[in-house]
Amino acid sequence: MTTDPKPPSIFRHRDFTLFLGGMTIMSAGAMIEAVTIGWQVYSISRDTMSIKESAFLVGLVGLVQFVPMFVLTLFAGSLADRMSRRKIVMVSIAVEALGVVGLTFTAMQDQPSLTVIFVIAGVFGAARAFFRPAAWSMMPMLVPKEEIAKAISLSSLLSELAVILGPATGGLLIAHSTATAYGVTAGLYTAGFLAMAFIVKPTTPERQPGNQIELIREGLVYVWKNKIIFGAISLDLFAVLLGGATALLPAFASDVLDVGPTGFGILRSSPAIGAALMAAALTRWPLKRHAGVRMFWAVAGFGLATIVFGLSRNLWLSVLALAMLGAADMISVYVRQTLIQIVTPDHMRGRVSSVSGLFISGSNELGEFESGLVSRFVGPVMAAVLGGIGTLVVTGAWAAMFPDLRRADRLDGQDG
Repeated sequence: MTTDPKPPSIFRHRDFTLFLGGMTIMSAGAMIEAVTIGWQVYSISRDTMSIKESAFLVGLVGLVQFVPMFVLTLFAGSLADRMSRRKIVMVSIAVEALGVVGLTFTAMQDQPSLTVIFVIAGVFGAARAFFRPAAWSMMPMLVPKEEIAKAISLSSLLSELAVILGPATGGLLIAHSTATAYGVTAGLYTAGFLAMAFIVKPTTPERQPGNQIELIREGLVYVWKNKIIFGAISLDLFAVLLGGATALLPAFASDVLDVGPTGFGILRSSPAIGAALMAAALTRWPLKRHAGVRMFWAVAGFGLATIVFGLSRNLWLSVLALAMLGAADMISVYVRQTLIQIVTPDHMRGRVSSVSGLFISGSNELGEFESGLVSRFVGPVMAAVLGGIGTLVVTGAWAAMFPDLRRADRLDGQDG
């Protein structure tokens, strides 16, 4: 009796292992940084402002980071298709590390300046505009094509774990001092920088002719004409835009489920836990066939879970619905990212990744706004339910409009 040989470990690829370690460390640092900067802004402003004004300033931190990211992302994507992606990633990390050092000094001051904090937050947004397309397009250069799907699922798993553990770690560090939290973040960014520095595999794509405007236009035209890529990106945009139930969690925890801050914490972590469990399953049992159909079913599951969450009046049913929502979203993200990486030629990956990142960032920000706006008129319950129904409608419409995406098959890098 013979048994199938055990597949070789993806960790045999030294440079990918370094990349994965660096990205995981960066994700943890980014979560600690986000928690800390929000806490610092709120604490400073509460000395002279009302609770509503302080909360508004905390929300403004996200906008300050989003604007430069939105403005620079397409340019950053074209740069990632002309230069060493590893070097772009390293410079971006270095800029963020220096910014955190600056925040550490503000935390040591008796009267820190909110203006300085917001300026540094804007620098973070600019650095991430360059970091994301370079990092996303760099990973497929470090593993064979047939292992890209497994690399993406493993990267997603570790990223979700950072999302789960990062805020809690940040809270413990803040309890010691804000400066300590920033100091640890700077140390994590430094470790991430060093991991990238030891990668030796070439990460510079084939040099592309033309100026920056021409390259950006070429990338946009490529995405528009490639219906698998455009369909996958736009499906995610509208699904998240309509189904942004997580933006309504404070209202559900306080007024619908009446579970208070502890329940809110449980609800807030549920989508990430579901996503992490699904990422672990996809790492162990990667999807190989019928990718497009499975992506559509996952987005439909996302919409159904959103509806169940909106109608639930039981904490644990709501937790289960949110976990299912996170798991379904992870399948969609896994299929979308893998399809994009496999279909896109290497010299276009930076620009395509920048367009994808722009859509994702826009859907997250605008999705929260859409949910809040609808909730303003019909309440949080109907806002969540209508968002889930809208997601189902979009899924059906996209399945009809993008038959190439629906028929997309393999995720294992094989033809056919």
